[in-house]
Amino acid sequence: MCTRYSLTKNKEALSKRFGVSFSESWKARYNVAAGQIMPVITNRRADEVSFFCWGLIPNWSVDESSVGTNLINAKAENILSKAPFKQAIKSQRCLILADGYFEWKRIGKNKVPYRITLSNDEIFAFAGIWDFWENAKGEIINSFSIITTTSNKLLSDINDRMPVILTLENEKKWLSDKLSDQEILSMLTPYDTEKMSYYQAHKVVNSAEYDYPECIQVAPKIYPGESFSLFE
Repeated sequence: MCTRYSLTKNKEALSKRFGVSFSESWKARYNVAAGQIMPVITNRRADEVSFFCWGLIPNWSVDESSVGTNLINAKAENILSKAPFKQAIKSQRCLILADGYFEWKRIGKNKVPYRITLSNDEIFAFAGIWDFWENAKGEIINSFSIITTTSNKLLSDINDRMPVILTLENEKKWLSDKLSDQEILSMLTPYDTEKMSYYQAHKVVNSAEYDYPECIQVAPKIYPGESFSLFE
């Protein structure tokens, strides 16, 4: 699963990293949650950043409330055959810009948050799919889902799944309109363990409504007002 992520770099850094134009205003996001609008690069507009809603709404949906936040992730193992995704994976792929993501590990009675990044702390891209949906007012809502796969050895102790992080070589390939099913699946693999790292994150990230720099800070040994337990 991937239920929260971050993108804290400015738009100049993002434009330079991906070689795209970034026309809309942008501010750092420290705790991205389902239903929020985030920057992506689609195969239809590979030279510019688009802003889509996190939580796929297939174009055939009756209404957005019945899907959306329920489809924030898509499993690589059945993405070519499962109804909500099999159409989009063929022709509507995207890069989802990020610089870290969060997972929670149960320790005793508590769920402890961890922030997972690349070892060099660089910006990267999740493999994603997107779709558009028209509501009763004729308004178009563009949305996306993050593809997940089995965790690598580094992260398997935290969660048995992880988002697909594309290598630099595969980013442009992912946006190609000429990919076979086998080529698509070949990119949906766990990222190299040696190129990733993680740390225990501050517990303020537990709240999806909290989106401030503390979310990506390392958890203190003892929080203010606590004497022996790190977590409530």
